[in-house]
Amino acid sequence: MTGRWLSVVGIGEDGLDALPPRARMLIDGTEMLVGGNRHLEMIPDDGRARLTWPRPLTDLIPQIADRRGTPVCVLATGDPMFFGIGVTLSKHFAADEMEIVPSLSAFSLAAARLGWPLSEVEQLTLHGRPASLVIPFIRPGGRLLVLSDGTDTPEQIARMLLERGYDDSRLTVLEHMGGERERIVTGTAASWQEAGIAPFNTVAVDCIAGADALIQPTIPGLPDDAFLSDGNLTKREIRAATLAVLAPIPGQHLWDIGAGCGSISIEWMRSHPDCRATAVENREDRIGLIARNAIALGVPRLGIIDGEATDVLDGLDAPDAIFVGGGASIPGLVGRCVEALPGRGRLVANAVTLEGETALAEFRTKHGGDLTRFSISRAEPVGAFTGWKPSMTVTQYSLVKSR
Repeated sequence: MTGRWLSVVGIGEDGLDALPPRARMLIDGTEMLVGGNRHLEMIPDDGRARLTWPRPLTDLIPQIADRRGTPVCVLATGDPMFFGIGVTLSKHFAADEMEIVPSLSAFSLAAARLGWPLSEVEQLTLHGRPASLVIPFIRPGGRLLVLSDGTDTPEQIARMLLERGYDDSRLTVLEHMGGERERIVTGTAASWQEAGIAPFNTVAVDCIAGADALIQPTIPGLPDDAFLSDGNLTKREIRAATLAVLAPIPGQHLWDIGAGCGSISIEWMRSHPDCRATAVENREDRIGLIARNAIALGVPRLGIIDGEATDVLDGLDAPDAIFVGGGASIPGLVGRCVEALPGRGRLVANAVTLEGETALAEFRTKHGGDLTRFSISRAEPVGAFTGWKPSMTVTQYSLVKSR
């Protein structure tokens, strides 16, 4: 392991005695120990340098980098590469600089206790994150393993299950797994009242849908009434077609310009937990709608920018795809968006006005791309009979940028 000066050692609830010889060797041979107080207190103070987790955690990186080439050992919980500090460090230090010795993760231990096939379970962390991130994973028959953010996380999850009609869902809270203080507490979402939960816990959720349970798949095309809106909403059928062309890919970033109530960017993010999006909207009342919809539909990390698109685009993280839902007729806006895209980046712009349609047609003539027109009608009562009520026709321009 020549050259691997930075080590990361995962420690379980059973402490140092359960560590393999290699892990003990790394701890004993380091010149600086890094970790939380709980782990550092396990090791007698022998004068070696010590560093506890700073706030923000990113301040840790330069302090470790200053020691490059001398032995540094980071003490972690369980498996450092499973929602742990190892993930953060790997973004800043090369793999050939690091040696990682994991212990069993909380997910592995919980699955073993419950007899759940780990490959068939959604594995999430709420540590330092909003609890509403669980929402997209609540579905009939779903099983979740969740790293808690504290003692109240099980109650928060139970409340979200109740709000969606999953009252009989079974919650299991596992504490101090693998140690002398291990405890397992069970209950249902409807009956959950357990107090005295340990701060470090893992929650297992067996989702059981009631007869009227809310079912919201993560594929695009949620019902229109899933969104709070002032009427400025990309309707369900058009939204599904638009997202099909935008083609969400995990890890990629969407600009949603003229976001309205945020339906496009929210469904983009719901398609995969690693999808990112920034919604740009210049009306303050709609900013509030976007924020409420993002939380209610389980994507609280949606970026929301209040301002004119032409004023704020330069300050945004680079996009992989762009949707122009409002402002297609603003001179130069579509062209500026195309310039911001990388090769193979996707642009979709929708228009319902003659001015917007004309601008998109002219842009296509100069730069290529595709134009599609959508006409949607829905059956509605006409007196004692039923007739077709047409929605506004939508013209859609799409382009995949060449390399």
